[in-house]
Amino acid sequence: MMDWTDRYCRYFHRQLTRNALLYSEMVTSGAVVFGDREHLIGFNDLEHPVALQLGGSNPKELAQAAKIGEDFGYDEINLNVGCPSDRVKAGRFGASLMADPELVGECINQMQAGVNIPVTVKCRIGIDDQDEDEDLNSFVEIVAQAGCKTFIVHARKAWLQGLSPKENRDIPPLNYGRVYRLKDKWPELEIHINGGIANLDEALKHLEHVDGVMLGRAAYHDPFILAQVDSLIYNQPNPVSDRAQAVEAMLPFIEQQLELGKTLPQITRHMLGIFHARPGARKWRRHLSENAHLTGAGTDLVRQALALVVDKPA
Repeated sequence: MMDWTDRYCRYFHRQLTRNALLYSEMVTSGAVVFGDREHLIGFNDLEHPVALQLGGSNPKELAQAAKIGEDFGYDEINLNVGCPSDRVKAGRFGASLMADPELVGECINQMQAGVNIPVTVKCRIGIDDQDEDEDLNSFVEIVAQAGCKTFIVHARKAWLQGLSPKENRDIPPLNYGRVYRLKDKWPELEIHINGGIANLDEALKHLEHVDGVMLGRAAYHDPFILAQVDSLIYNQPNPVSDRAQAVEAMLPFIEQQLELGKTLPQITRHMLGIFHARPGARKWRRHLSENAHLTGAGTDLVRQALALVVDKPA
């Protein structure tokens, strides 16, 4: 998610699950090709498996960015054609590209030609006045023929006219059945579902119909959801048993990053939700929010905030 799932967020989420695929925030292909690559797409090896999510509509430039991502060590390249923000609409990428499946197919074709890792697509079930059945089927067929085998589908339309990006996350109705029918129509494709999924119980129900589930805002606001992923989904041990353990696992990393000149809020802002709905959660959030920016703030401050939490176990 743009401005949310940066390298510090991903590192924290990796303490909670060893197996879930983590996605970078969306980065434009031009920024990757011409910008500060280490700043934009650098990541810690402990984040694997991790996918680089790209935005763009220039096939050649996207192919260059995909190759750069592969060389950086990413496990997957994802082309986002589902984001409805004004920034992506103005640059002719994101959800606006669902109106031009041939161009998306050409982008996928050229991206795949230059890398040896999977290239996937994240999309909506449609945009504006598109027909959710006919137009989505046509989009998937054209892009799949270009070589894409995995589609992560947000089960809402995006209204590029009349709704803000925030409204596009909530107002268009969810239509999970439409994503299920996509899997029924193309059983040979990997179809993953996204949008409004609040917990792992819901995720497990979706997995009866599709191949994968993407969690976004739910995992960010209540990250401890991820602490049950490895046992429930992958039949493997969970890496942490309670919320306090997840925080403590971050302390060496925080110390390392502070020594490199990073600031405490860059990291702890992603940890504010770890005690979501638990006793002491407000004190935890408030202590970090009010003090992390102070000169000299470090792991001692995190420990102080942790001590304010009344009920630490899961």
